[in-house]
Amino acid sequence: MSASSPPNWQPQIDIVPFHLENGLTLLVLPDHYAPVVSFQLHYLVGSRYELPGITGISHLFEHLMFRGTEEVGPEEFSRILQARGGEINAFTTKDHTSYFENLPAAHLELAVRLEADRLKNLKLDEENFQTERQVVISERKLRSVDSPFGLVEEQLYATAYTQHPYNWPIIGWDQDLHRLTLADCRSYYRTHYHPGNMIAVVAGDAAPEAARDLIDRYFGDIPNPGPPEVSQIVEPPQRGERRAIFKKVSQVEAFFAGFHVVGLNHPDIYPLTLLAAILSVGKSSRFYQEFVRSGRAAEMEADLAPPPWSSQDPDLMVIRAVAAPGNPLAELEADVWTALEVIKREGIRAEELARAKKLMKSQAVQALAKNFYRGLVVGLFHLKTGDGAKANLMLKNYEAVTPDDIQRVAQTYLTEDNRTVVILKPVSPAESQALGPLV
Repeated sequence: MSASSPPNWQPQIDIVPFHLENGLTLLVLPDHYAPVVSFQLHYLVGSRYELPGITGISHLFEHLMFRGTEEVGPEEFSRILQARGGEINAFTTKDHTSYFENLPAAHLELAVRLEADRLKNLKLDEENFQTERQVVISERKLRSVDSPFGLVEEQLYATAYTQHPYNWPIIGWDQDLHRLTLADCRSYYRTHYHPGNMIAVVAGDAAPEAARDLIDRYFGDIPNPGPPEVSQIVEPPQRGERRAIFKKVSQVEAFFAGFHVVGLNHPDIYPLTLLAAILSVGKSSRFYQEFVRSGRAAEMEADLAPPPWSSQDPDLMVIRAVAAPGNPLAELEADVWTALEVIKREGIRAEELARAKKLMKSQAVQALAKNFYRGLVVGLFHLKTGDGAKANLMLKNYEAVTPDDIQRVAQTYLTEDNRTVVILKPVSPAESQALGPLV
């Protein structure tokens, strides 16, 4: 973004929507600057669509989608496209599972054909299931059990949410992963993987009508059984602080705190995102200057996923604090709450907000220069809010935030009654073993 650009300027994304007869929505984002394209499929299935007993199945199914069909062998999907210069991957979140191929535009039809093949003809057998389930069980151990703070963050969400499915981790509970069956996966596949529960995005060097005809050729005959029955659960308001202690072998003391905030479709997501940046992004942020630079904290972060990564339903703004050696954790925690009270009482300086806006807008503009990110932004806004064109309003929404908005959202959401705190309490290996296995 140049110095002469207006403050709410952003590259406008040209979005051409199509709706196939079987219910599949296609969004084409034409850009003929270079002969490359990003093909994306976003399925409305993530951990929030699971049930107790099958947690982790959405992420497991992401793995299974690479196990091949009758036509394409295990992992061959990736090798075929990589041999033609493609970049292939997938990811699962609370709200969706996304698959993408970034590749030369000349090979778009190949990517479309292969994606349609695995949607129609995925090879779900016992061997593939057992192989990938074990991979996910090992992944859970690496990411959650063996990481310094993975289980602490899981405890935070499990304590903060009493009814909503954000209560459990995306990767699932260990017992559920061991309990899952091939029959569970086949049922999940039939229920969630079909044209009525997904959107396709083609971003890059593709003519809209030609892209529509291509998608219709390969996806148009896939039946749509109708949207899955999903209970819309609203987490009730928290009526007082919740606290928990998590004991494990650790070299540091830490606390994780979560405040219930809002989801992507709420206007407060923008001032909340900027507030998180003011608190902890960069060495001029409040947390760094007050706690890290002074030596009272080894690490300090306020985290809230920015649009379009924000959760569909109300999420947590999470504060992570690791005490510096020799500094009592209780004093650090009390000082953090005092620092938040200062913002609620006095607000923030205009230059702090200007810096946060510049940071968020700069990141957005740089990312929007890429076909891949433009496709993600439009696709995720459409999937979570029903309107992909909201992608074109991000910078305008950031610029509209005032210092009063920052103070208001701090006063509204960062309250004691809306707070959940989990303390990481270090114990010896013997004490940890006596408490039972970490899973």
